[in-house]
Amino acid sequence: MDDLVELLARVDLTVSGLTAPGVRLWLERDASCRPVGSTGYEMSADGRHALVRSVAVDPSARGRGRGTQLARFALDAAAEEGARTAWLFSRRSGPFWQSLGFSPASVDDLAAALPRAEQVRLFRATGQIALEQAWSAPLR
Repeated sequence: MDDLVELLARVDLTVSGLTAPGVRLWLERDASCRPVGSTGYEMSADGRHALVRSVAVDPSARGRGRGTQLARFALDAAAEEGARTAWLFSRRSGPFWQSLGFSPASVDDLAAALPRAEQVRLFRATGQIALEQAWSAPLR
């Protein structure tokens, strides 16, 4: 977990709630065991929605499609687990997520679908939710 937190902090992603129930995370390491990528999601209580979290690629490993592979891995895993809609917060990476089939969505709709998600609770508590951009995509 320390390696994951360090990677996420390095690329300026939220590190809170990573150990919450319903959160699934994967860490990718290079040949020297250094963390170079991560991906994950948090399932809704009803299992129909997944909040994509922690898709990160170390700056030294970018530009080779790794982020797309990691994101697709999480989306496939969430779909296999029963999720029908994927959601995420992103103010900086809209074009990347659009390339994976995501469309802009209402923050209120995201929060209604995943009210217990740690990221939703944190963003509500800090007032950051009003500054966020939500995205959603149907899953297969």
